[in-house]
Amino acid sequence: MANEYLLSIDNGTQSVRALLFDLHGHLVAKSQVHLHAYFSDHPGWAEHDPEGYWQAVCQACQRLWADNHIPKSAIKGVAVTTQRGTMINLDKHGKPLRPAIVWLDQRKAQQVPPIKWWWRAAFKLARVDYTIRYFQHEADANWIAEHQPQIWDQTDKYLMLGGYLNYKLCGRAVDSTGSQVGYLPFDFKRQHWAPSWDWKWQAMPVRPEMLPDLVPPGTVIGEISREAASATGIPEGIPLIAAAADKACEVIGAGCLQPHIGCLSYGTTATINTTTPKYVEAMPFIPPYPAAVPDMYNTEIQIFRGFWMVSWFKEQFGHLEKMAAEHQGIVPEMLFDELVNTVPPGSMGLMLQPYWSPGIRFPGPEAKGAIIGFGDVHTRAHVYRAILEGLAYSLREGKEAIEKRSRTPITSLRISGGGSQSDAAMQLTADIFNLPTARPHIYETSGLGAAINAAVGLKLHPDFRSAIDAMTRTGQLFEPDPQHAQIYEQLYRRVYKPMYQRLQPLYEQIRQITGYPKLV
Repeated sequence: MANEYLLSIDNGTQSVRALLFDLHGHLVAKSQVHLHAYFSDHPGWAEHDPEGYWQAVCQACQRLWADNHIPKSAIKGVAVTTQRGTMINLDKHGKPLRPAIVWLDQRKAQQVPPIKWWWRAAFKLARVDYTIRYFQHEADANWIAEHQPQIWDQTDKYLMLGGYLNYKLCGRAVDSTGSQVGYLPFDFKRQHWAPSWDWKWQAMPVRPEMLPDLVPPGTVIGEISREAASATGIPEGIPLIAAAADKACEVIGAGCLQPHIGCLSYGTTATINTTTPKYVEAMPFIPPYPAAVPDMYNTEIQIFRGFWMVSWFKEQFGHLEKMAAEHQGIVPEMLFDELVNTVPPGSMGLMLQPYWSPGIRFPGPEAKGAIIGFGDVHTRAHVYRAILEGLAYSLREGKEAIEKRSRTPITSLRISGGGSQSDAAMQLTADIFNLPTARPHIYETSGLGAAINAAVGLKLHPDFRSAIDAMTRTGQLFEPDPQHAQIYEQLYRRVYKPMYQRLQPLYEQIRQITGYPKLV
């Protein structure tokens, strides 16, 4: 096992990273190429040049070789993990037909294909007809077919970003079941394309031949082609192994394989996940996502644009900390932690609900962000702490939903993502959940999860359990402070929990008066 390395390519929203791991989960080399998250020709659109993603992958790999002296012969395999729900149309020659529609895109189709009357009747009876309409109007394929029919007619393959990068690396249209998180005819329970009679094929113009072959995570799907080797510097012929989407990889990279361990991700979308062999809908009629382990599921609750508000606050109100950090030669997060720690737990009654973007998964499509409890004592420091507390409250609510549906208590937490680098955020999370809360031993958990898939696929570890045991471990542990936990328990039960129910009618009135958010 000495001098054997695995290359993970992690194509996120903000950057592409080429990461080399050894078989003990140590990050031995890293290269990062920053991206413009998206461009927008119209309000609410989010697009990216697919070739730009590929060129960033090539550049990250080439930098990795230039900056390190690890022999390429020691690299045993490659795995790709990417952002979820970003879609790419390819023509019959494998060339992109239009910019990729990024997962942050907010456009909605107006004209959607009709669904057979018996399906509509069944959905209405089950009271999920709005959910089905939401699915159809959100599906990028329906928007393209409506507004760019000539593009849709020329589309030979319709791939997620992970499938596109796999195609560029090995020349095959193949993707992992663990990457299929988006608006496609996918059967989440059986983890394969939906059967021909399924309503999803009626809900959008996607045809089976347009989709990639699917394989379970940990499957060798091909070899690095001559063209890809020339562009990236990865040796030709090295095996390419199916991994999964970034959140799924993050979960196993944080060591969360049992359902009693909650995996929080403090990223652009804040999530709480568990891994379970059972198909459990944490919210009725909303499926769990496929895990990065075959035949397992992630019971995910997400706060769309969760840590966006943290970034927004830093941009709008964090100039002093940014300038001071630059002057002192330290990272700004150290000073933002100091800002949080000047405020007592509970932010002196300032309570925040972090529903910045409407969505269907949690808590409801009409929800909005709210801050209540302002007084003349409150400063920007109180607002910043209230943002972090509000996100933790919301994810605790998600935890309780998962526990109720799965009937399995969550007894400890692991936190990944950018927000996990804040000690203050880690501690208040431990206090709000009243659970021991740990960081994984490294920050690059999604890349590590992809490397775990590669290790199992190449039989460098015999199975996922042994690979996760060997390649993951916890870093710093944050124990809840009993006094702080008691304050948070009362605020959560007596104030935060009733907030949405009390404000929901007002959110609905706002929507009716202003038209935002528009419901389908």
